[in-house]
Amino acid sequence: MGSSTQPKLPIIDLTTQSLNLNSSSWVTKCEEVRSALEQYGCFIALYDGMSRELRDATFLVSKELFKLPTEVKALNITETPYHGYIGEEPLVPLYETLGIEDVTTTQGTDTFTKLMWPEGNQNFSETVVMYSKAVAKLDETVMKMVATSYGIEEPYESIRGSTAYVLKPTKYLRPQGNEKNLGVLPHTDKSFMTYLQQDEVNGLEIKAKDGEWIEVDYPPSSFVVMAGDAVMAWTNGRIEAPTHRVMITGDKERYVMGLFTSIRDHIIQVPQQLVDEDHPLQFRPFDNYKYMHFFYTEGIHSECPIVTYCGI
Repeated sequence: MGSSTQPKLPIIDLTTQSLNLNSSSWVTKCEEVRSALEQYGCFIALYDGMSRELRDATFLVSKELFKLPTEVKALNITETPYHGYIGEEPLVPLYETLGIEDVTTTQGTDTFTKLMWPEGNQNFSETVVMYSKAVAKLDETVMKMVATSYGIEEPYESIRGSTAYVLKPTKYLRPQGNEKNLGVLPHTDKSFMTYLQQDEVNGLEIKAKDGEWIEVDYPPSSFVVMAGDAVMAWTNGRIEAPTHRVMITGDKERYVMGLFTSIRDHIIQVPQQLVDEDHPLQFRPFDNYKYMHFFYTEGIHSECPIVTYCGI
C-alpha cells in the first residue's frame, strides 16, 4: 500500500539567530538550501527580516491597488513580457496581477505609483519599497548560501550587481461553486529566483519530480523560495525550475506578493566549477531578459524553453 501522507516541501529556518556565518552550522544550512532546491526547485523559508506590521501594511496597500478601475491598472504596460498588468484573461479568469519594476528603488516604485495615482500615494510607495528591500535581503542570503554550497562565490559576485527586482502583487478571485478552480496555469518562472508570500489563503501547488502535485501550506510569515529557468541554466541543470500552478477553493480572495529577480544587462554563463566529467556543459551563455522575450514570442509551446533557447 502506498503511504497516504501528503508530500511536503522542506521548511528551512533562515531567521537571524539560526544563521551564524562563523559556525559550522552555516555550512550545513547552505547544503540544506542547495539540496532542497536540487530536489524540489523550491522550499519554504522561515524569515524574520520583516516585521508583521510591514507585511500587513503591504497586503493592505495591494488591496487598495486592486480596487482601482481596470482602465487605470491597464496603464501598467512594460517592455518585458509578464511584467505589466494581466487581468480578465479568459483562460485564467480568477487571476489578476501587476508588475512594479525596479521596486527596490524609490524611483522605480514612484514611476509606477504616479501611473496608478497621478496625485501621488506616498504610503503605497514607501511601504512597497521597504517591503521589497526586506525580501531582497532574503534573496541575498539564499543566493549566498547556494554559491557557498557549490563553491561558486566568485562567479556569483560577478552577476549579483546586475540583479533587477520586480514585485508582482497578485489577486485571485473567489471561485464560483465548491470545485477546485484553476487560478493560474502550470508553468515555470522565467526569472532567476522568485520569493512568494501569501495572506492566509493557500492555493500554490508544486509538481514533484515524480509528477505528483504537492499542495503547499505555508504560514503568512514565511516565504516560498523558488528557482526560475535562468538558475537552471546557470547551475548547469543541477537546480531545475519547478512547474507550479495555483488551484483556488473556498470563499475568500487570495492575495500574494511575488518578488522576482532577474539578471539584467549581463550575460549569464555556467561557472567552470559546475562543469566536469559527470556534468558536461549543458547551456550556452545567455541573456535573462532576451530569454523572457524569446519565451513570449517563440518558446511558449516548447517543452523546456530554456533548453530550446540556450541548451547545447
